[in-house]
Amino acid sequence: MMDLQRKKRSSRLYAVVTAVLLAGLAGGVIWLAFSILQPTPPRSVAMAVEPEGSFNSEAAKHYREILARSGIELKLVPSTGAVESVARLNDAKSGINVAIIPSGITSEKASPQLVSLGTLYYEPLWLFSRGGLVQRHEQLRTQRLSVGPEGSAGRALSLEFLARVGIIDQRSGTLLALTPAEAAQKLQRGDIDTAILLDAWESRDVQQLLASEEVELKSIRRADAFVALYPYLNKLVLPAGVANMAENRPPEDVLLVAPKASLVVRSDLHPAIQYLLLEAALEVHSEPGMFRSAGQFPAAESIDLPLSRYARQFYKSGSPFLQRHLPFWLAVLVEQMLVVVIPLFGLLYPLSRFAPAIYGWFERRRVYKLYTELKELEDELAAVSGATGQGFSQRLDELEERASNLSVPAAFKPLLYALRLHIGMVREQNQKPSAH
Repeated sequence: MMDLQRKKRSSRLYAVVTAVLLAGLAGGVIWLAFSILQPTPPRSVAMAVEPEGSFNSEAAKHYREILARSGIELKLVPSTGAVESVARLNDAKSGINVAIIPSGITSEKASPQLVSLGTLYYEPLWLFSRGGLVQRHEQLRTQRLSVGPEGSAGRALSLEFLARVGIIDQRSGTLLALTPAEAAQKLQRGDIDTAILLDAWESRDVQQLLASEEVELKSIRRADAFVALYPYLNKLVLPAGVANMAENRPPEDVLLVAPKASLVVRSDLHPAIQYLLLEAALEVHSEPGMFRSAGQFPAAESIDLPLSRYARQFYKSGSPFLQRHLPFWLAVLVEQMLVVVIPLFGLLYPLSRFAPAIYGWFERRRVYKLYTELKELEDELAAVSGATGQGFSQRLDELEERASNLSVPAAFKPLLYALRLHIGMVREQNQKPSAH
């Protein structure tokens, strides 16, 4: 009865040890999956947004509404412009994950942690002036000229282009750091002479100036040269009368140069959030409009920054299967389960194939340990002449008792029986000298 209980306790011990080892392995795999692969997307994301009135600001509000449907909060953080937004994106501690950035502001070398989700729309450089003050670029030298606030893309590109044509001269002209809204108001009142704005056609400030009788939109002279010198620029033509057909504003076709705005994110932004942003971009920017045809944007274009690999996949086949057919958080939950189950299966499947061999080795080792002790006794017996005495017999009896009490599966019983038979043979050999 005691032997049976001992065998049961031994079996339970091995079962517990095996279960603990498997649970430890499974827990380790799960921890690695969650810590390294980071399968859980954040509940909130921060987007740098340009001042009210810009198309950038209006687009960001639509993005916020679309992401809210999936339970993601898109926080809109005010920014003076794209230059400041890029600086925040490059700073991992700023908390900014997303921004809409025109081309020409950064590069892959300058921003190695940033990737693009594609281009969204054209952002023309608009040159507005009061009356006929500006007939040639050179006349800008004597103007009170607004080029945008510090940190804005409009200011960065305006200064670059003005320097290219040799116009920047603070001694003879006045460069003002006004916001687009301030510049529009002051230009209509006559407080400034010229304003350069970088924004989409839909911008409130652009539309306000196009409608103003006191202000004229000027063509960018030598637009082709600018496009040749700056490959990220595109030449656009604003048709005569498109702003107001009745009053024929503008009175003639206007040549513009325009970078394309891209949706830029940090490369470590969760893939599920990148797909949500791409779906939002598709909903917001795919409609036809001024300077774009239906479905032209968003586009899988890499201008300044490399295209995110998730964006490349999106433009080829859309969002992942689960996100297309399940609610966002349910899709994420299933993906989390797959992230855990697949590596766990990858670990357990080979273990299941080798488990019988490992188990067999473990059980045989238990018997072989007793065989080792028996071999030592047998060598000791061979080293002496005659019987070894009562102590040797007691050690054989103890070894045989341990072998009898050893619990092994049925498949290993023959090995145990052979051990016990071998013990008996050694006992007989030990008793032979005493028989003479």
